[in-house]
Amino acid sequence: MTADTDREEHHVAAEDGRDAGDARHGAGEGAGDGARDGAGAEAGAGAGDIVARVLAQWRRVRPDFDTAPMAVVGRLNRCVALLQQAEEAPLVREGLTRPEFDVLVTLRREDREMTPGQIARETFASGAAVTKRLRLLEERGLVARRTSARDRRVSELSLTAGGRELIDRLLPAQLAYEAELLSGLTDAQRSELSAILSELLVLLEGRLGGLRG
Repeated sequence: MTADTDREEHHVAAEDGRDAGDARHGAGEGAGDGARDGAGAEAGAGAGDIVARVLAQWRRVRPDFDTAPMAVVGRLNRCVALLQQAEEAPLVREGLTRPEFDVLVTLRREDREMTPGQIARETFASGAAVTKRLRLLEERGLVARRTSARDRRVSELSLTAGGRELIDRLLPAQLAYEAELLSGLTDAQRSELSAILSELLVLLEGRLGGLRG
């Protein structure tokens, strides 16, 4: 990936609210715990991680703040930031960003032509961000575009043969890599975490479903 492409993707991430740098703010401003009832539980549950240190700092400087919800948000942001910055990920070795990868796997699993708007909805991204990603993927020969026969104002996107080959080769490696990242958790822990995150996702989609990115 060129430097220009990398810089442009950082701008796209900022538009979507995905910029990994925000995670540092989230870990600090969004990572406190309740200074009252939750202090003891927090020490046991998250002792040693960077957010636990931030929690202690908030308890020291502003013990009147009830920052319990921020402990969850801060840790989620920190996890996302670390995953996005993992340079050894197979998709990174292929010169893809996670948002670009999301576009490609969406087209692969849907296995049909899609409009930019449909891709934006499926990937929870803004239309402008998807347009930039599609342009970059087209330039790499991974995505093809054609004008819709029903409406010439609409573009239909699909994977090229090279794009399909790339995802079929890359996805198993990426899944194995992600499994390795979670290998420190037991099957029961992974199932419990997945269930909790699913409940949180449904809750947030219900309240923030109109937002993208």
